[in-house]
Amino acid sequence: MPISPSTCSRSWSISEDSLRRYVFHASENCIQELLSASDSSRADHESLIVSDGWKVVTMENGVEISKRRSGSLHTFRSRRVIKSVSPHQFITVANAIDAAREWDADLVEAGYIKDLEENLSIIRLRYGERSKHLFRNREFIVYERRETMDDGTLVVAVASLPKEIAAGLHPKQNNSIRGLLLQSGWVVEKLEDNSCMVTYIAQLDPAGWLPKCFVNRFNTKLVMIIENLKKQVLACPTSVGG
Repeated sequence: MPISPSTCSRSWSISEDSLRRYVFHASENCIQELLSASDSSRADHESLIVSDGWKVVTMENGVEISKRRSGSLHTFRSRRVIKSVSPHQFITVANAIDAAREWDADLVEAGYIKDLEENLSIIRLRYGERSKHLFRNREFIVYERRETMDDGTLVVAVASLPKEIAAGLHPKQNNSIRGLLLQSGWVVEKLEDNSCMVTYIAQLDPAGWLPKCFVNRFNTKLVMIIENLKKQVLACPTSVGG
């Protein structure tokens, strides 16, 4: 069933089959964008140059941060090699909920709304009054899709559902603002010596009134979560490598 916007309705009630098909198509596009961003990051890793619109802006603690303008916002990308950690070890913490906890320690609620398939889920993330300005009283309704490519590369695609579909699945609370995670996710590539190359992409529109420059500055912090998630993996000696 095709889904088209309606200016007369604030939410759509759609069947689970229609929801699955919509999310599968949207997540397929997100996966391809993540893989494309990962390819271009390999091309410009050695110099601070623009490649396919990406510009490397800094290196911090071994993490390369790049950005690309997308309308009034920027998409940010981080990348680093993680030694002695396999892709399957890292991917256990590379998910929407663990990543959200790294964005803001005052995440007050995170849970699965619906599992559409084994590797395709709908998730709610809610932040309280004590959260940082970008997340204060905001919630995000996102899909999460996890795929293994033919070459063994692991991809996790996470992005918000359209607000009308999200409202149909979970009505917005009166005191909250529903932000949009326009695109985000992980590309984890296996290297030699049981190591991996991790690329993380994030583009966030918090909605509500916030200066765009403030949003873009804060977005640079979102892509630094690779290092924190690496520490989580290394703190779990029972993790199984792949």
